[in-house]
Amino acid sequence: MAYIKELSSFEGKEVELKGWNAQKRDSKGLVFLTLRDGTGFVQCVINVEVVGNDSFEAAKRLPQESSLSLKGNVVKDERQIGGYEVQVTAFEVISEAEENFPISPKEHGVDFLMDNRHLWLRSKRQWAIMRVRNEIIFAIHSFFHSKGFVHMDAPILTGNACEGTSDLFETEFYEEPAYLSQSGQLYGEAMAMAQGLIYTFGPTFRAEKSKTRRHLSEFWMIEPEMAFYDLKMDMDLIEEFVRSVVTNVLDKCKSELSIIERDTTFLEKVRLPFIRMKYEDAVSIIKGEVEVNGRTTIQMLEEEIAQLKSEKETLLKEIEERDAKIKSGELKKGEINFNTNKVAQLKNQVKEIEEKEENVPAWLDSARNFRRGNDFGGSDETVLTKMFGQPVMVYNWPQEVKAFYMKEDEQDKGYAKGVDLLAPEGYGEVVGGGERETDILRLKRKIIEHDLPMQAFEWYLDLRRWGNVPHSGFGLGLERLVAWICGLQHIRETIPFPRSYGRLLP
Repeated sequence: MAYIKELSSFEGKEVELKGWNAQKRDSKGLVFLTLRDGTGFVQCVINVEVVGNDSFEAAKRLPQESSLSLKGNVVKDERQIGGYEVQVTAFEVISEAEENFPISPKEHGVDFLMDNRHLWLRSKRQWAIMRVRNEIIFAIHSFFHSKGFVHMDAPILTGNACEGTSDLFETEFYEEPAYLSQSGQLYGEAMAMAQGLIYTFGPTFRAEKSKTRRHLSEFWMIEPEMAFYDLKMDMDLIEEFVRSVVTNVLDKCKSELSIIERDTTFLEKVRLPFIRMKYEDAVSIIKGEVEVNGRTTIQMLEEEIAQLKSEKETLLKEIEERDAKIKSGELKKGEINFNTNKVAQLKNQVKEIEEKEENVPAWLDSARNFRRGNDFGGSDETVLTKMFGQPVMVYNWPQEVKAFYMKEDEQDKGYAKGVDLLAPEGYGEVVGGGERETDILRLKRKIIEHDLPMQAFEWYLDLRRWGNVPHSGFGLGLERLVAWICGLQHIRETIPFPRSYGRLLP
């Protein structure tokens, strides 16, 4: 038995494949069946003159998602997905599925697809996204192992909050209150003091009652911690790490990115040095006080509003013209179908523009009215990265917007030595990190200021009492990285079974 991903090794030879009927169509004497086996998709041509009438009729009536086994000759055909076709010589049904598979080529609502996530995962697009996710995970482990990092695990059940947030899932641990971890970072610091360079990679939980496209209640975090690292070394590692993972996917997932129709223009720019700037400089750019390449953010957004209006008018005019042709009665059936499909595509483009027409004025308003000292919202991150079209690293943030364990900059009082990596195309923060506070007295003050229980952090303070050294780290949410690399509009497609506010099944 062979796998679809191996077909290039069997060109001109007979193979045996096993898989599922993803879709099929038939014409006189032929059935064109798309087989999927988990490693890929391939068109299989079943000819009645080759397989016989009984097998041919079985293939014709075979419901979607039925499992089957077949033998056939591998023929190169660049027009087909994967570049190969299988001309079937023998065909056998393993298990015939029920009729009316729920996930069909027609349009489905989001709630319906999420209710049927266990079946939706089989679709070509979802298959490709999960393959990219898999490659990202492998690239992450490969990068850290190549740098001498030790993979270690932080506990999922904890007795305290990491960053002082109340958005925690509380549970009971042998009659004591416990929480599902929102980060393994504090434990990572302890492990780095033993191993020097470590990273954790595990599930984390945030009980935010949020339904935005960027939030999940359960997600996977990659959190390295490095002894003897300062902020600059931390930023250098973040840049090298993200560049390594993204370029790895670009090199190894070309077919998957093609299936999901990902424009990789902005992803390719990770090969360039990342933009770095302090928080105050970033604010000046967001507010339109500073020009970048000869224009301000305000000018850029005003130009975008005008461009969207012009594009929409052009599309509406074309829709009107094609509708008129369809109604004229002068077109042949094929021409009518072509124009009808084109009108549907154009209307979808208009819908996308109308969504942008709602967003851009909001971004403009937010940019004009941004208050220094505030944290960035999604619109602020979008506006900033739009000015550069590539990843931007913002560092030295006001201490008030960063976690209690972030070190204050000795030369820039009131600012924490933290950094956020912002991805372009509106994907915003994908990495957050920084240098950790080493002064035990400052840490104690911060714990009190954040109204955290001192006793719960005594073990953390021990790290400053014995073996205290400068150290840094960062956290990257896997699902946000998958969303950016795949160009997904919603984070729910980045994980096999998403858990978010209001969604616990399937």
